[in-house]
Amino acid sequence: MVIGMLYQILCLLLAFLQYLQVACSWSSSSSFLHSTHLCLPEQRAALLEFKNTISLDDYCGIFASYPRTNSWNESTDCCSWEGVTCNKVTGHVIGIDLSDSCLHGSLHANNSLFHLQNLQWLDLSFNDLSGSLLENSSLFHLQGLHELNLAHNDFNGSISSELFTQLVSLTHLNLSHSGFSDLIPYEISLLSNLVSLDLSINAYSNLRFDAQGFDMLARNLTKIRNLVLDYVDMSGVAVSSFLNLTSSVESLSLRDCQLHGEFPSENFQLPYLQHIDLGWNENLTGYLPKTNLSRALKLLDLYYCGFRGSIPASFGNLTQIISIDLSGNSFAGQIPDFFGNLNKLTFLTFYSCNFSGQLPITMFNLTQITELDLSNNRLEGPLPNHVSELQLLEVFRLSNNSVSGGVPSWLFTLPSLQNLDLSHNKLTGPVDQIQKPNSVKYVDLSSNNIHGPIPSSFFDLVNLSTLHISSNNLSGVIESNMLSKLQNLYDLDLSNNGLLSLSTSGNDVNYSFPQLSKVSFSSCSIRQFPNFFRTSKLEFLDLSNNKISGGISKWEAEGWEQLTMLNLSYNFLTTLEQFPGKRLEVLDLHSNLLQGPILSTCLNLQMPNPPLFLSIFLISENNLTGNIPSLICNWTSLVVLDLSKNSLSGTIPECLGNFSYSLKFMNLQMNNFSGKIPDSFMNNLLKNLFLNDNQMDGLLPRSLANCSYLEVLNLGNNKLTDTFPHWLASLPSLQVLILRFNRLHGSIPNSIASSNFSALRIIDLSGNEFTGPLPTKLVQNLRAMKDVPKQKPSEPFLYKSTDRRVGYAYDYYQISVNVTMKRLEIELVKTLAIFIAMDFSNNLFCGQIPEALGELISLQMLNFSHNNFTGSIPPSLGNLVALESLDLSSNKLGGGIPSQLTNLTFLAVLNLSENNLVGPIPHGNQFGTFDNDSYSGNLGLCGLPLSEKCGNEEKRKPPAPKFKEDEDSAIPFIWKLAMMGYGCGLMLGLSSGYIVFTTGRPWWFVRMVERDWQKNVTKWIRSNKGRRN
Repeated sequence: MVIGMLYQILCLLLAFLQYLQVACSWSSSSSFLHSTHLCLPEQRAALLEFKNTISLDDYCGIFASYPRTNSWNESTDCCSWEGVTCNKVTGHVIGIDLSDSCLHGSLHANNSLFHLQNLQWLDLSFNDLSGSLLENSSLFHLQGLHELNLAHNDFNGSISSELFTQLVSLTHLNLSHSGFSDLIPYEISLLSNLVSLDLSINAYSNLRFDAQGFDMLARNLTKIRNLVLDYVDMSGVAVSSFLNLTSSVESLSLRDCQLHGEFPSENFQLPYLQHIDLGWNENLTGYLPKTNLSRALKLLDLYYCGFRGSIPASFGNLTQIISIDLSGNSFAGQIPDFFGNLNKLTFLTFYSCNFSGQLPITMFNLTQITELDLSNNRLEGPLPNHVSELQLLEVFRLSNNSVSGGVPSWLFTLPSLQNLDLSHNKLTGPVDQIQKPNSVKYVDLSSNNIHGPIPSSFFDLVNLSTLHISSNNLSGVIESNMLSKLQNLYDLDLSNNGLLSLSTSGNDVNYSFPQLSKVSFSSCSIRQFPNFFRTSKLEFLDLSNNKISGGISKWEAEGWEQLTMLNLSYNFLTTLEQFPGKRLEVLDLHSNLLQGPILSTCLNLQMPNPPLFLSIFLISENNLTGNIPSLICNWTSLVVLDLSKNSLSGTIPECLGNFSYSLKFMNLQMNNFSGKIPDSFMNNLLKNLFLNDNQMDGLLPRSLANCSYLEVLNLGNNKLTDTFPHWLASLPSLQVLILRFNRLHGSIPNSIASSNFSALRIIDLSGNEFTGPLPTKLVQNLRAMKDVPKQKPSEPFLYKSTDRRVGYAYDYYQISVNVTMKRLEIELVKTLAIFIAMDFSNNLFCGQIPEALGELISLQMLNFSHNNFTGSIPPSLGNLVALESLDLSSNKLGGGIPSQLTNLTFLAVLNLSENNLVGPIPHGNQFGTFDNDSYSGNLGLCGLPLSEKCGNEEKRKPPAPKFKEDEDSAIPFIWKLAMMGYGCGLMLGLSSGYIVFTTGRPWWFVRMVERDWQKNVTKWIRSNKGRRN
């Protein structure tokens, strides 16, 4: 028994010793393996060959990139090299990560890197690799590759189909930002193991799916969880294909894919969906499902799509949601009050969604929200009086709504708030005192009804960089000592507060504003220049439309040396010692009381250092005298020069035609210039030239034909003596030609090429001495008058540059032309691309009115009065469906009034008086609104509104031709209407007076003015004839 037990113990002991021996053997073997290189020699050689054949970017290291291949050398184990991963047992290289490693150059087909047959993942993203992935590349032999990332490189050409037919083991493929182009091969659907696919942002090279290719992908990629196709052209894809996506999808990103049609609402119900981005597909419509929204959803982005309907209450179940962006859609109704359970929501924007109703109360209880944008809707009601949450809110935008009530002080105590925009609402009342000012940097309360003084605590927001409180009813005086607390203030806009003014104390110079760059105090109650400007470094200063009188002295202009834009228009300035600043790009002094030879004085002071950057100089509507000094031609950067509506005289310097290559707009109208127009125009950029209403004589300058971009030419109301300028017909962009009231004579040539004057929209030759028939060819050439009238101009008529210097003129500048319409001379302060007019009145044209006029279907005003036209009225004029004013009076027209004219349903004024017309007056539509004055002087006409009834008993004989009365004896009735905003791109903003005479409503007022005017003029003419006899 004992012996047996000893034997068992001995066996166990021997077994234990044997185990120890084996264990020691394994330990020794393991120690040996670790003491040797795992890297196989042929793999080390392949890696080193790759290092030696690839280039490194010259800027490596500047942007936090660094070359990982620097650690690759023969003396160390390649498995220890940075970016290299080996199998710990076999030593094969199975992974390479050279992302963001400054690699530069192309990957040739037989690259040594692709000889590593055991590679499972390869990451070459964020480098500068280029070229194309050629067919038969060794890369495609890596059939064990699971992950391939070539994102953020600079490849070109199409994606080889071989990549998809050979690398069928891929689970992750990222080719985003890589420059690939053309149609994505159908073979991509063979990658049935794909879990993640990213082909996004190859937009510039036009990578695209067609309908069949994407449908195959959606059906075959049954394991896909992450699908990112942003900016891939999918305009040919049927959105119903998305119904074939597997239910395992977690992330679907289709931003700006040019999708169209109704997106399936079922895709929002995929059970694992966490991220869906359909933004910037403007033609993609759809509805959010009312139920079963994926509760896993974390991000929902429908930015600027065309979704409709309402927001479902089931949004309240999205407890995992972090970001919601529904901006720019066409939703309707109220925003449901569903925010109580969205405790993880950090980003919410409903910008421009057409929402209405009250602000949801629970929205102000979101504890994690950092950005909240509800702007540009129709929301109403007050803001809450008290809010204790929103502690993490950084951006709050509620502009362009109808929010009312006061401005609660809690907005300025939120500890994280940086940006607050409540502009364009109906907020009222004074701003409450702020108890604990926060660190907000941007505040915009403009365009509300806030009244009272700005509270002193407002100036304790010491981190403010931008403060906009314009267009309110603020009052009081802003003291410099208060404003000086805002040491970080960069942009200050208090414009359009008529009762608000600035301190002008002499102590103001003791305060500095080191960051203040942009100041707008337009339309306030400022009476003199604030002293604290002298201690600032302003770049933009707008003091327009105030009550500043006197002049600009050298002392007052101190501190303006850095100014680039200065607007002092609409004040009461009388003198100007010198042009302020040396870096000005925009100087606007128009509509003041400046007088004397200021141009000569200031230009002489500037010599020999003319302004290098001045692009826009506006000094119109003052009382300037003297001539234009030739020194102005040293301002070679000018884009806009406006000296109009002054009392300048003398001749125009010859150099003014070609002194600035960049000049686009020159306005010298309504002065007293005399002599000849300079014949030195060589500037191909000139678009608008106004020399009208002066005393210019001589010939029209032939050099204007060099201005190939000219769009508006107004030489009216001068003393020019010449024939019709047929040579202007070669200007392809000429849209407005006004030569009215000069001494031009002769006939219009018949031989006008078919392309000539094709862009003209307004042509005014009235008040000259042109003779002969009106050429049919000229009428047929006016192709712009044949276009269907546009609702909007396609682009700005004057300024198409985005240069910020020109942007000033685009926003604030205006021009005008005069047209005689409906017996009134109307000033259009927008030579608009949608206004079409032809005025050949007060000439000596003869012959028949061309039938081709009926092709000009966009005409709104046609005036052929006071000529010698004969024959009948062309029935084709009934095709001018946009016509508002037709004046054929005082000619020798005969026959009947065509019944087709009743088709002119927009016709507000008709004048056929003083002709030889006979027969019944047509009835219907607008013809029921015209009175006797429209037909007077035609003794053969009958029917309403005339007292002469039509009968069949005898034919009416046409009266003897009448002689035309002397047009110089008429009393002009001048009515000028100002329509603001030329820079907005030629949209016609007409005042109420213009609308009255355009629409003829109220008709009784129009008729009263016209009838009384005509009667008074007729009496005056007859009485003067009697006296002369």
